[in-house]
Amino acid sequence: MGVDEPLSRMPQLRLDELLEELQARINAARGTRDRVHSLLEAVVSVGRELDLAQVLRRIVEAAALLVDAQYGALGVIGPDGRSLSQFLTVGMTQEQIAKIGHLPAGHGLLGELIRNPEPLLLTDLGQHAASYGFPSHHPPMHTFLGVPIRVRDEVFGNLYLTDKQGGQDFDAEDEAVISTLSVAAGVAIDNARLYEDSQRQQRWLGANAEVTKSLLSGSPRIDVLALIARRAREITGARLAEVSVAVAGTEDLVVELAVGVDSEVRRGLVVPVEGTLSGAAYRAGTPVTTTELEGDARYTAGPGRYEGLGPAVAVPLGRAAEEARGVLLLARTAQEPVFTDAELQPLLGFAGQAALAMELAERRRDAEQLALLADRDRIARDLHDLAIQRLFATGMTLQSAARLIGDASAAERVTRAVGDLDETIKIIRSTIFGLRAHDEGAGPSLRARAARAVGEAAITLGHPPHLSMEGLLDTDVPPHVADHVMAALQEALSNAAKHAQATRVEVTLQATGEEVVLTVADNGVGIPRGGRRSGLKNLTERAQSLDGALEIQRPSEGGSRLVWRAPLTHQK
Repeated sequence: MGVDEPLSRMPQLRLDELLEELQARINAARGTRDRVHSLLEAVVSVGRELDLAQVLRRIVEAAALLVDAQYGALGVIGPDGRSLSQFLTVGMTQEQIAKIGHLPAGHGLLGELIRNPEPLLLTDLGQHAASYGFPSHHPPMHTFLGVPIRVRDEVFGNLYLTDKQGGQDFDAEDEAVISTLSVAAGVAIDNARLYEDSQRQQRWLGANAEVTKSLLSGSPRIDVLALIARRAREITGARLAEVSVAVAGTEDLVVELAVGVDSEVRRGLVVPVEGTLSGAAYRAGTPVTTTELEGDARYTAGPGRYEGLGPAVAVPLGRAAEEARGVLLLARTAQEPVFTDAELQPLLGFAGQAALAMELAERRRDAEQLALLADRDRIARDLHDLAIQRLFATGMTLQSAARLIGDASAAERVTRAVGDLDETIKIIRSTIFGLRAHDEGAGPSLRARAARAVGEAAITLGHPPHLSMEGLLDTDVPPHVADHVMAALQEALSNAAKHAQATRVEVTLQATGEEVVLTVADNGVGIPRGGRRSGLKNLTERAQSLDGALEIQRPSEGGSRLVWRAPLTHQK
């Protein structure tokens, strides 16, 4: 029996092996069934979302879960087709992401899938020819699985999965599962983009209707532009929106209004056309985009950089056949999606409405100017035909009556009243001259020259000065005195730009009847004692040549105040 015992055990051992194999197959079938079930759940979960950002997040989370990957990422390929414009990760903490710094742009191994959009399976990603060193603080990674995501036969982005749990390698089954998920992901992304486009189109239509209503109701130009900037920023998800307009006679733009981050700081800044995104759009007459506004080496000019801002677009305000009236700039936060062609089309139409608002404002201003000039002509005519004639007749009557007054004191008072009437007639005639100066084709008035000089000073100061004017500047101030006033104004503004380091400059120009007074005040560092004073010397000499004076004041709140004055006694 001892010899026959091993022979009797052989069927039992064979049966155990068969049972173990059957159990393994049952477990494999159960595992396959569970995996298929998980894949179907992932497909349903991804397809349920309509918000594109949520769809992308669900895709990368589902991919990592399906193949037990420790780390997962989804890279969205940018418009250039060579780099990543968006990069979503799972498996890393916010602290790790912050330490790594800038997220990948699509170089090295990540770029391999961009160049060759086919599934890529690696046991050790460090051994691949396209792989090179990780950035500082990046966690070590070894096994790798990469699969492209296609949307309508175009590669939308790539799924990247690394380090399978338990130290195992990714296999062909993992590749098949993720490839299947990528097909469903492409459909979900397409649906989300179509839904997003339709929602955006509805919002643009609503914004267009709102702007049209504002235009037809006669709202001020600046209010319409502010509405356009706000709506464009809200619809595109931009962090900053600003409208820049051209500065006449220069190669510069000035930021007329800004909405969003640092809007108060940016409003009033002078932006050169050369070396800026807004300037490039203004000069080209077509939209110009960038993936990183803060770090774009093409646009480094202008005051103040765009810290923390990434994708941006500058759209000219005007029709293609005309010179642009200005530029609308929109900028998103760094790492946010770039502006796509689908977003640029409605933006162009919206920018056209902004140009229309500016054109309507100009036409309205011209009409108001014509009405003002007509009204001035009527007032001048009435003053000449009615007021002066009556005053002259009253003066003649009083002058005749003075001879009949026996009381010397009373006669003197009447004579003095006649003299006052003569002075009043002179003032009215001066006013009539001022009212009709535009109609008679006179040269640039002192008011116009001062306003132009102050506007041009915004370029060198970096912000527009505040200007106020009082009195009969165009009639009481003779031409040669006006020339000295303009020279003094330009000298004072130049000194403020070079030395004051001011953020606010105020200019006041007054004609009191006795003298013309120019005041230039700033909140800068003040006038240093013992420094160069050639500019102040010039100002003093100009004032003294007219029997005037220059006064330098140092306000208690800081800064400086220059008061330049010259008498007008030559008119008496």
